[in-house]
Amino acid sequence: MSSVLVLGSANADLVVEVSRRPGGGETVLGGDTAVLPGGKGANTAVAAARVGASVDLLGAVGSDQHGALLRDSLTSSGVGTAFVRTSDRPTGIAYITVTPDGENAIVVAPGANGDVAPSDVDAVPPAGFAVLVCSLEVPVPTVEHAVAWAARHGIRPVLNLSPVAELSAGTLALLDPLIVNEHEAAQLAPTFEALLDLGPRSAVVTLGARGAAVVTPDGLTEVPAPAVTPVDTTGAGDAFAGALAARLAGGDDLVAAAGYAARVAATSVTKAGAQPSYPLAADVLPAEVDR
Repeated sequence: MSSVLVLGSANADLVVEVSRRPGGGETVLGGDTAVLPGGKGANTAVAAARVGASVDLLGAVGSDQHGALLRDSLTSSGVGTAFVRTSDRPTGIAYITVTPDGENAIVVAPGANGDVAPSDVDAVPPAGFAVLVCSLEVPVPTVEHAVAWAARHGIRPVLNLSPVAELSAGTLALLDPLIVNEHEAAQLAPTFEALLDLGPRSAVVTLGARGAAVVTPDGLTEVPAPAVTPVDTTGAGDAFAGALAARLAGGDDLVAAAGYAARVAATSVTKAGAQPSYPLAADVLPAEVDR
């Protein structure tokens, strides 16, 4: 496959199980802390690499143990780290408490992710990259600069609008596609088709267990996901974005790429965690499976 460049965050996820979340001024004892590699950018890159794409991550980590954890996780998954800069700031951390009902409460300290700058984008040689996929846990001006850089060099810009942020009309007009989930889509437009009125050349709306909807100037096409019994939905959206970018880089059209990405995301929710749940190409569920 041709190369994918991922611009996004790399975080260490510090996860602790608690019986309940504490109130103001209260201390609650929890279980042992699990330290896991995460961040939307790193997750997307790992997902793309595991299904066979040649992938590099553009981001930043600190010169600390969490940065080493992330570099090791990326490298072991086949993601290139030549464009992951070491920042003077600490590696980004997501502090996650999980209650017995599975509900998460998360505080993110962006740390080094906030240092990713337009100059880092300009330092990347564009030759060989077919697709740029971005998410928004790094500064929006850097993302907008990267989208324009990609378009200028004939690289297809894809953006996962998560977390939701306001983008310029010029940036939206270059996206092919804009990826949102159905809740984000409802915030942005009255119908899925109306997402194109915002300016992108195409859009993909992820629909959870129902798959995804692909919106182009020719209309709307829904692609299903295989029926599964979910274990953990953490990182499923990042798995979708990474697999979509991988297949677009490999030459698939948008509908075919979205169909494959829906299968990858469905496969990922059958295991716990984000990056540890992402399948290799040989393990991706077929279009239809028996429950």
